[in-house]
Amino acid sequence: MHLHLAYPAVLAVLLFCVGLYGVLARRNAILVLMSVELMLNAVNLNLVAFDVWLRDALHAGQALTLFTIAIAAAEIGIGLAIVLAVYRNRGSSAVDDLRDTAEGPDDDPDDTGDTGEEAAPAQKAEATA
Repeated sequence: MHLHLAYPAVLAVLLFCVGLYGVLARRNAILVLMSVELMLNAVNLNLVAFDVWLRDALHAGQALTLFTIAIAAAEIGIGLAIVLAVYRNRGSSAVDDLRDTAEGPDDDPDDTGDTGEEAAPAQKAEATA
């Protein structure tokens, strides 16, 4: 029996495209992680399909698939832990809100901090207190 390589390859392309759309279009971090998993599963499908098609004696494609599954499990575990920690602190798991994580609540990203002017004495006293 001969495997037609086109069927799993087309399915893998469709899975990868759906995953890519999910990564680029979604704002929820959990949905982004699920989309990354879809993309990894598309790669796994290609690895197994080409391993069977080439009739590899060492089954290198299937071995690489096992490593990819292990890496994906570790990635989803760490990713979900980070998402849960962010959700507890911020109350939202939106990806757009994660951009503000590096900045403090009073920091202005457009402020260079060096205006060349002296601060008012009241502001100096407040800063030192």
